[in-house]
Amino acid sequence: MITSSSSPSAVAAQLGARLKQARLNANKTQAELADKAGLNRKAVLNAEKGKAQLETVVAMMIALNLSQQLDSFLPPIEISPLQLAKLQGKKRQRASKPRNTEATAISEPEKDEW
Repeated sequence: MITSSSSPSAVAAQLGARLKQARLNANKTQAELADKAGLNRKAVLNAEKGKAQLETVVAMMIALNLSQQLDSFLPPIEISPLQLAKLQGKKRQRASKPRNTEATAISEPEKDEW
């Protein structure tokens, strides 16, 4: 069982053991799983020992049809409405007509009068 007091290496070892059990439940050899996941057998062996990169673990989970469990493993975190409002900043409340740049531009002779 994984607890908050478990060390990272202990958690990795437990996840590796769970991957191994999932592979055995699917009745696949390490070589078959490696082939289906696009990995080599050594990568599968290391993952089952808890010594793998995240990409390797994800590839194995997809090959074992466990990809739906990835959302349970680390679910998406929604932004709170307050944080969303801060990120968006102040929204426009009204529209305005486009300015006519020719009518409002000061011509050269008028500048000299000032």
